[in-house]
Amino acid sequence: MEAKVYNQKGKEVGKIDLPAKVFAAKWRADLVHQVVESMRGNLRAGTADTKDRGEVRGGGRKPWKQKGTGRARHGSIRSPIWVGGGVTHGPIKEKNYKRKISKKMRAQALFSVLAKKMKDGEIFFVDSLSLPFVKTTGALEVAKNLSKASGWKALIASKKPRVLVALFERNEKTEKSFRNLPQLELVFVKNLNPLQILNYQYLLIENPAASIKFLESRG
Repeated sequence: MEAKVYNQKGKEVGKIDLPAKVFAAKWRADLVHQVVESMRGNLRAGTADTKDRGEVRGGGRKPWKQKGTGRARHGSIRSPIWVGGGVTHGPIKEKNYKRKISKKMRAQALFSVLAKKMKDGEIFFVDSLSLPFVKTTGALEVAKNLSKASGWKALIASKKPRVLVALFERNEKTEKSFRNLPQLELVFVKNLNPLQILNYQYLLIENPAASIKFLESRG
């Protein structure tokens, strides 16, 4: 399995062999769902809290007598149907949303998502995104070139993040130049996970030789 590699000018500079276990993995919707939902739960602060009818202040006596008033029967103003009453089935801070995800599950879910993206033509490989200076106009020019080569209009047309750019290593000039483009979101290959990738339509991988070698080692 091969993929084309492009440079910053949008020209093909070679090809790279893709490991089948990463980019041809079987789509496992059940596993991806389980891992993604677990990751979302692990991101929750768990601080939301509401009071039920037993915790709301007041309402110790019956508002009015049971019969003869012409009004509906009520036993306490702390009832959930009263304004200011308790909340039914509301969030409580004692609930633990943390879920354990094994390394094998996380890796297999990542490979499954990458394979799906690759099959749909939503992964693009660039040899390098290093820039000599910190300049947004330079980053925009690179984005335009890559947009023409990949056919991803969203790379420059969208005003919301649509492309996840995976850098292999830290580069201050590249990060500062590209972070002002609203269409892109920068991450590092070592931090790639299924939840991140599924939040964006496209994935742009820099330094594919080193990046793919690292991704393969995760499995």
